[in-house]
Amino acid sequence: MKFAKILGILFLVYVGVVVSFESGIGYFQPQGGDTLVLSVKDDDGLVSDRVLSRIEVDDQLYVAVNHWPRAWYQKVLANPDVQVTIDGKTRDYTAVKVTASDEAVRVDSARPRSAVFLLLTGFPPRRFVRLDG
Repeated sequence: MKFAKILGILFLVYVGVVVSFESGIGYFQPQGGDTLVLSVKDDDGLVSDRVLSRIEVDDQLYVAVNHWPRAWYQKVLANPDVQVTIDGKTRDYTAVKVTASDEAVRVDSARPRSAVFLLLTGFPPRRFVRLDG
């Protein structure tokens, strides 16, 4: 019984770490050298921005859905006409959900996730969006 309590407490602490990490990333949206800003409209026409890491494979631009909060991903699927800002330059793109397994494997291998990242994010499933411009 004591072991089960300890295990339960450790699990709750882990969930707290994941929630804190994911919330911090979503709130602060850190930008670096390989990030872009994706702007997408919702059904009411309101624009929301999301800072994402960009992945470039064979001269094609991709973004990964790496985290549990996925509201931006659902908006992109519903309204694929997006704007992308890279290094201060904004362009229009069409967001396309990557469904072909060979394309997904190729993009995944170009930007693998580390074990630490997976641990901190709670092992979310990974999806990709291709940005056709």
